Amino acid sequence: MVARFSIHPRTLVFLLNGDDVLLINRAPELRLFPGQYNGIGGHVERGEDVLSSAMREVREETGLDVERLSLRGVLTVARSQYRDGVSSEDAPGALVFIFVGHTDQRHTRASDEGKPVWVPLQRLREVNLVPDLYELLPRLLSRPADEGPIFVAA
Repeated sequence: MVARFSIHPRTLVFLLNGDDVLLINRAPELRLFPGQYNGIGGHVERGEDVLSSAMREVREETGLDVERLSLRGVLTVARSQYRDGVSSEDAPGALVFIFVGHTDQRHTRASDEGKPVWVPLQRLREVNLVPDLYELLPRLLSRPADEGPIFVAA
């Protein structure tokens, strides 16, 4: 019998403005992915639905208020990569709800998580992305919203 695992719900958001996507250049002192570019997101708080969490994270990390987001993917991470710097089979995984949205706003502000940066879509391969985004982000952004989300396990 396969052992069950525990997960933490998380959200990840990619905002588009024209031909640019908003990414966060993660602060260098952060434990996971320091200095790398990722979408906007974080933990879902107790009693919070995933959409509200995604919108809250965008507001907290960028200063932007978004009205609509579309669920484009669900990523299951079987276990955390590190617990206190050591890989652990017992560490909880994550269920990441990935949203895409559009905004007319471009003015952002930095947060403790890092600095939001508008990156031209054609230059995504030139920035230091969190590793799985090189494959995942093009799939998410090219998928029509009416086709529903993709499901990925890592």
